[in-house]
Amino acid sequence: MTSTHEHHHAPADLAPEHPPRLPVSQLLPDVYKAMVRLDIAARKGLDPVLLELVKIRASQLNHCAFCLDMHSKDALAAGESVERIVQLSAWEESRHFYTEKELAALALTEAVTVLTDGFVPDEVYAKAAQHFEETELAQLIAAITVINAWNRFGVAGRLPPGHYSPGNHKS
Repeated sequence: MTSTHEHHHAPADLAPEHPPRLPVSQLLPDVYKAMVRLDIAARKGLDPVLLELVKIRASQLNHCAFCLDMHSKDALAAGESVERIVQLSAWEESRHFYTEKELAALALTEAVTVLTDGFVPDEVYAKAAQHFEETELAQLIAAITVINAWNRFGVAGRLPPGHYSPGNHKS
């Protein structure tokens, strides 16, 4: 089985790529278009690099390979460093790579994403409120909510990573 993309440094004995399970965007074009509009509305006024960090971290927590591929590539295209992207999965041990505002956004991303751990703690919310004015904080919460929704479509639909090129898609 040949793939439609090239692996420049990959060995020849890679596991086969799994097919997508459910093409939600094709089956429900109205839902997909509404999600894209929601995504555009949620990101208004937010720093694009901070937004990509948030999207990558939520996607790591939700194990969404498709969104990890997309948003890591988008972050790199936006000028983000490989080092900061790599360290996101251990950001609490790599605090010196991020600004206090980014750290507050990452903590809020984790709290809003992993709701099964309990409510969003007051101290996490308060720290974010120190770094984001009210409307920007609301936008951040909306953006975290939207990437979590995209992650759930990606994971449930088992969308395969590796085919995304920055500029092809705006979610």
